[in-house]
Formats: sequence, C-alpha cells, structure tokens
Amino acid sequence: MTALPPLDHIPADILSAADYEQRAADHIAPPTLAWLAGGSGDEHTLRANRSAFHDLRIVPRLLTDFSKACTRVHLLGTPLGHPILLAPLGHQRLLHADGETACARAAAATGCGFVCSTLSSLSLEDIAAATDEPKWFQLYFQPRRNDTLALLRRAEAAGYRAIVVTLDTPVQPLSRRAQRAGFRFPGDTPANLAAFAPPLQVALEPGQSIVLHGMMSEAPHWDDLAWLIEQSRLPIVAKGVSHPDDARRLRDLGVAGQIVSNHGGRALDGSPSTLSRLPVLRAALGQAYPLLVDGGVRSGTDIFKALAWGADAVLVGRLQGYALALVGALGVAHMLKLLRDELELCMAQAGTPTLADITADCLVGDVTC
Repeated sequence: MTALPPLDHIPADILSAADYEQRAADHIAPPTLAWLAGGSGDEHTLRANRSAFHDLRIVPRLLTDFSKACTRVHLLGTPLGHPILLAPLGHQRLLHADGETACARAAAATGCGFVCSTLSSLSLEDIAAATDEPKWFQLYFQPRRNDTLALLRRAEAAGYRAIVVTLDTPVQPLSRRAQRAGFRFPGDTPANLAAFAPPLQVALEPGQSIVLHGMMSEAPHWDDLAWLIEQSRLPIVAKGVSHPDDARRLRDLGVAGQIVSNHGGRALDGSPSTLSRLPVLRAALGQAYPLLVDGGVRSGTDIFKALAWGADAVLVGRLQGYALALVGALGVAHMLKLLRDELELCMAQAGTPTLADITADCLVGDVTC
C-alpha cells in the first residue's frame, strides 16, 4: 500500500488531538507506521502507558475565580506558555519532507517546548536555526567520549538550553511489530552522527553473550554521566527514570531535572507505566525538583492527570509524528493547540486556575502498574 501525501489543510474531522492517530494512518507507509506506533516485545508496557490514564478520574469543583488563571511554566530557565514539550523523535523525514524543522516551528508558534533528537533526520544546527525559540537537545552517549563531547559542544554552540540524556535504553529492544512489517531504517547515517567513524567491533571470547558482553560493553555508566555533567555548560536532564533510588542518585550527582520515561513502551517490555511511577518519584525528589513525564499522553485531560500526579510538564511523542505526517508543521501546531485547549477546558471544570492548583486532590482512583 502506498502512503497518501501530506495534506495542506486541517481535515474537518480532526476534533481532538487524539484524532490525528487514526487520521494519519493512510499517510504513513505501513512499515513506518508499525515503527512509529509499536513498542518492544509483546507491547505490555505500551498498552500500560495508555491504560494508566483511564484508571484516574478528575473531580469537578464549583464557583472558582479564574481572574488570575495562568498556564505558564519555567523549566530550567526555559519559559513555556503551557507545560507541553515535543519529545525527541528521530528520523522525522520518514514522516514528512520538512522533518524536525516543521515540529520546531510548530512548537515555537504555540508556546510549547521542543526537544531535538540525536537521531534527527536534519542536523541539530539546522533545526536550531529554524526558530529563535528555546530548544533542548537529546543526547545519546556515543561509544567514544570524544564523539559524545563533540555533540555536546555543537548543541551548546547552536544555542540549545538544556541537554536531555537518554539512559533507559543501554540496549534497544527490537519492535516485533516493526519487524513483522518489514521496517528498516534508512541506510544513511543520521545527520548528527555522520562525521563520526564507525565504532570498533567488540571482540567476544568463546561463550560470551553478544548482549551482556558485547552490546552492554558500550553502555554508559555512572562515571560517564558524572563526566558529562562536569563537561556541560548546560543543565543536564536525565530521561528514562523509573526507580526512586536512581532518581535520588541522579539528583545528588548534579542532574538538574528528570523525565519519567520508558521510551514510550520501547524499552523494557513489562516495566510499569510512567504515570504510575510519578508519585513515588515525586516523593523521592521533593516538590521543587523539575520532574517531567512522557508515555501515553493523547489529550489535555491526560496532561492534567500527569500534572496532578506529580509532573511539572509532559512530553508528546507519537501524536507529534501522526500530526507531522498528516499536515506537516500546520498539523503539529494544530495538534498542540488542541492539547492546550483540552487542558484549559479541564482546568476550568476542575476549578484549577493555575498549574499549582492541579494536585493529587483533584483525582480519585489509583494507578498501580
């Protein structure tokens, strides 16, 4: 089946941010759709990320004064009109010819944040130049420290405001859905890594595991993160946190903020939903420490629940890809506007004029997995 080209207008049947998921399917090649929509293993965690939001209910409140209502938030020196960021999503030219520059422009137009991926189709410099609004750069540790340092220095020089270092995928599990669909990444090296020499092949001894002794030999350790913090002139945000002991150790090491994440269900299959980990991590880190979350967000109501459960902001991944494939930058901006509108409608009915008013007392129910 050949994917339809992107549209140049917003379809009349897009009434919510979540509508982009179904509407965009015809505009994405089936193997690419399997990659974008799928998760690792049997996709238990992928489903848990979504179902967790359904287990919480919001209690309406009456007669609240909204004369001083506000949705603005400052995260590590980055001002946002709403507590929404576009998550780092690589290879965006698989979805639209404009790639990451379209999403950067959409975020800038709607007062939302944008996080550029190490695996972006376009260079981090080209993406940074697309708008004057603040952006963050997501960093994967490279096998050689010099290459990691080169990415860090380029991000600093290009004007990024923070470094989001992804830690939850020391090995990347395969997506069975994408494999069955025949998905393959493009043969070209991602733009940000094109200047680096291929990593040396790991030599295994007889009986050693290709995963445990091969792939994991290149995985970062705590001393690598400490080195990165020492080298960086920008705040470091750790992405992929689930355990409170890790969260406390990251904070004590000097990490400036953390993102509760399971890679959108693409990391360890069977791990708990990100929403379920928010309260325990917030308790471990304290109320003032910057804590964000991604995974399963499809609506402004989901955003409200994440904020009430302990997040300062959310990151949106798959919805970004669907909107990009359907209508390019216009679609992503429209999707973000819908999320903003849905969040504000929820705040209005829940009696929460400001983000500080959105607390666990607004919710009933519980999330255990």
